[in-house]
Amino acid sequence: MSLTDPVLHLRAIGAILIALASVHVIFPRYFRWSTELASLSLINRQMMAVHTFFIAWVVGLMGLLSWLEAPALVETPLGRRVCAGLALFWGARWYAQHFVYSSALWRGKRFETAVHVLFTLLWTWVTGVYLWVALGA
Repeated sequence: MSLTDPVLHLRAIGAILIALASVHVIFPRYFRWSTELASLSLINRQMMAVHTFFIAWVVGLMGLLSWLEAPALVETPLGRRVCAGLALFWGARWYAQHFVYSSALWRGKRFETAVHVLFTLLWTWVTGVYLWVALGA
């Protein structure tokens, strides 16, 4: 396989998305949700937990699909359509990285800036690969 092989890219994305989904397990402790969300109503606290679980689940399923079914995503019309949808999804995530999250969260902070840059590169690559496949890699 070469770096111009979309299957290689999809499998790499799959592994990264599975890892990213797994990292969601630490979010409540890392972001101190027991303290930070204490003032919210019960429904809002539970919505944070439930939505985080389902986001992680969907990201993990996207990862499994990309890793296990990369050839089918590249070679079939349905696979390319699925990749078009995934490109839209991750393109929207790229947009949120730049226009929804405030730059005050990362600007002037070394670690947070590095994370912002890393995720900008990640969402750009992921969106680009899915779009590449959708357009007929």
